[in-house]
Amino acid sequence: MTFSSPYLELLKNRINLKTIVFTERGSRLVVTSTKDAFDIRLAERWFKRDFKLASYRDRPPLVQNFQFTDETGSPLKLEVTTYPHCIVCETSVGAFTITFSDIETLLIRLPSGRFGIGFHANLDQAETDRRGGVLHLTGDIRRNLAYTTNARILSNSTKMDGPGMNRIRLQVDSQDGQVLMINITPRLGFNRYLVDSDAVIEAAAIRWHDWFAAAPPVSEGYRSQYYYAWWIMRAGLISPRYYTTREAMTPSKIFYVGVWQWDAFFHALAYRYIDKRLAQDQLRILLDHQTPEGLIPDAIHDEGTVTHLDFPIEADVTKPPLIAWAAWKLYEYDHDREFLDEIYEPIIRWNRWWFEKNDVDNNGLCEYQHPYSSGLDDSPLWDGGMPVESPDLNSYLVLQQQSLSKIAGVLGLQNDADTWLDRSKTMSQRLIEQMWDKEEGLFWAHRNGTVVKIRTPFSLFPLLTGQLPPKISNRLVAHLLDPKEFWPRYPVPSVALNDPNYDPQQMWRGPTWVNVNYLLAEGLEKSGFEHLALDLSRSSLELMNTQNDFYEYYNPETGENPPKAASVFGWSSAIYIDLAIRASRYEA
Repeated sequence: MTFSSPYLELLKNRINLKTIVFTERGSRLVVTSTKDAFDIRLAERWFKRDFKLASYRDRPPLVQNFQFTDETGSPLKLEVTTYPHCIVCETSVGAFTITFSDIETLLIRLPSGRFGIGFHANLDQAETDRRGGVLHLTGDIRRNLAYTTNARILSNSTKMDGPGMNRIRLQVDSQDGQVLMINITPRLGFNRYLVDSDAVIEAAAIRWHDWFAAAPPVSEGYRSQYYYAWWIMRAGLISPRYYTTREAMTPSKIFYVGVWQWDAFFHALAYRYIDKRLAQDQLRILLDHQTPEGLIPDAIHDEGTVTHLDFPIEADVTKPPLIAWAAWKLYEYDHDREFLDEIYEPIIRWNRWWFEKNDVDNNGLCEYQHPYSSGLDDSPLWDGGMPVESPDLNSYLVLQQQSLSKIAGVLGLQNDADTWLDRSKTMSQRLIEQMWDKEEGLFWAHRNGTVVKIRTPFSLFPLLTGQLPPKISNRLVAHLLDPKEFWPRYPVPSVALNDPNYDPQQMWRGPTWVNVNYLLAEGLEKSGFEHLALDLSRSSLELMNTQNDFYEYYNPETGENPPKAASVFGWSSAIYIDLAIRASRYEA
């Protein structure tokens, strides 16, 4: 590699090829390693292949047990070094370097000598030719693979090795710098055009370097984790295909393949620092699929959108109404008035949908009809059934109307701006009148007129309105700072430590989520507790620095990642980026 980059060196061996995969911006190919072999998986949902929502997590890799072998066919022992742009495999016959030449193609630079390459492919048709071979998966789901080399082929064979499984064995006599190319595609045509390996490796290095170099600098103490976060924000992008109408960030390329609504809001906050259009497109892709009634889908996959589910109950499903809030944050950074003009009416339709379809008791406050609409999928708040009138939802709606007021002001729509602001104030007052418990000093959720007395940080979320009387704000902050309730070693737990439902290992029943911290910090700042907001932000950074990866959620007492928490997680990375930039500016 002739191109040198301090960012690539900083992230050397950060990709462990187990929980952290090798991939490329826009690609659906993810490479993992077990011992001296590699697997290639596809980050695709393929629901119609096995009719299970999350089956892609357990589906066998398309390419399994990819190995380099000696002349006799014995596997070569590998010493693997990873960088964002390539994997270098040192062996007794020389170095093999793996990189992406495009989003569907892996290029392997070969050493000089005689050696072999073997792998299994979960494809049911195979045919060899003079430059390699082609394989196909037939049926309703079509996936195709071509392997091509300019090394001299000594032997080349395919063999069925179980149902739908082909075994490939290739022996070559190679000159230094010759290549093997693997193209995996749903398309009819293959990429079998071989290119100079050194140029491809250098181009990949430059792409990654330029991405990191575009990011604002941060203090030394944040750098390693910060640039790893930026690696996730590039590696997690998938290219447009079918319903994914724009380049968009996945919550986790190995755990959640698609676009989820409120994840996209946090992803956009990070992208605003380096690519205005990419940040805006995280919101546009949601509005591309807005229903005529105004609902924005819960999620968008290649195969469709999620707007209605029949489990655990049957209801329309969406996510918290934060799009106007996110759009305003983008505007604060880039001052792009045209984008606000583009999305103003769709957000109004979205706001109208909440009040027309989700104010079941007509009291001016809205309910969650489906637990997943809250984003807090398995919170104990929903254990007694739906719908639930929750303080977090109604705080979001106040925030949305405040943001719409600001947007309307920028657009010169002063009557609209005044109306939205008045509505936000009226709703804030309703929150106090109908949800505030003076004795307990908390806002409670309600179900069918009955108080749901489960202590969660969402009882504190009316701080987000910035419109609470000081007596109420102070009571909420007292709960937040109680070490037996919401302020353990790594605040803020998603259920209070002293609540009988608290479980630090179970998703929304106890772990700390940094997006909750981010929103609470904003609420504290708006409510006059700037120093406490700063403390919570610093605590969140400290928490995310305890691990080598970014996780979906964390144990609030130890900082460890619970076993089921997704790794290489997008919104945790995005929030780390935003907090590290802001903390660095404050420290300067």
